[in-house]
Amino acid sequence: MAIIETYNLTKYYGKIRGIEQLNLTVNEGDFFGFIGPNGAGKSTTIRTLLGLVSPTSGSATIFGKDIKNTTGILTDIGYISSEISFYSGMRAGEIIALSAKLRNKDCSKEAKTLCERLQLDPSRKVEELSLGNRKKVGIVCAMQHRPRLYIFDEPTSGLDPLIQKEFFDLLFERQKEGATIFLSSHVLSEIQRFCNRAAIIRQGRIVACGTVNELSKTHAKRVTLYKATHIPEIDGIFDVQTAHDSVSFLYKGDIKDLIAALQNLTFTDISITEPNLEEIFMHFYTQGGDNQ
Repeated sequence: MAIIETYNLTKYYGKIRGIEQLNLTVNEGDFFGFIGPNGAGKSTTIRTLLGLVSPTSGSATIFGKDIKNTTGILTDIGYISSEISFYSGMRAGEIIALSAKLRNKDCSKEAKTLCERLQLDPSRKVEELSLGNRKKVGIVCAMQHRPRLYIFDEPTSGLDPLIQKEFFDLLFERQKEGATIFLSSHVLSEIQRFCNRAAIIRQGRIVACGTVNELSKTHAKRVTLYKATHIPEIDGIFDVQTAHDSVSFLYKGDIKDLIAALQNLTFTDISITEPNLEEIFMHFYTQGGDNQ
């Protein structure tokens, strides 16, 4: 079952591009990564899905309901924005209790458990909290009512590594219970480690979408030559990197042509591996990529 579907979803701010003709499907139970640098359109996509801004054209559904039906959708979503802010003068626990009250739910037991696991002191005033602790308050508010869908916009910024681990442990627990997670990030290691499916957004458009393994299959290989003085003269080489004892590059072409070109080089060893997600991401951004 599709939890999120968009159909040529487009948002312009006047003449400024937000997103263009976005077609995206997130299935029930997915841990879905949404990858792109700042300004690519990640936050605009999320705000449009949540009804915080209206689309210029196109449409989208969540739980099979049109996103214009916010009342029937938002009650079963947990959302964290990329920038967290709260009413001043309130304590963290009061913010959490207010969030639960707005949903007409008693979440006190779950909120207490989440605060303990995230090492959050609910008695502290929000203006005393660091960015990381404000993010913890946002996480508790988003998770305490145990929704079917979690939409998180770069949620780990400001969290220390131990709390990041606990946060992802919580998400995996919810996913096992049947929840769907939509996580936007520019931290590629997060997507590669935790997500089963992902989409890459570039200048407001989806340039690639599929499983993380599928995204890694660009038919390019990472070739590393040790103790080599230079790289072979052959088409299909890009992203050249040099180190003190090696030179490496991505190669997209016939492997037989590469082997023939290597005959004219001097080197002590060679490794040929699949590129990692960061290299794939850079391929789609520097080369333009494709939609395959």
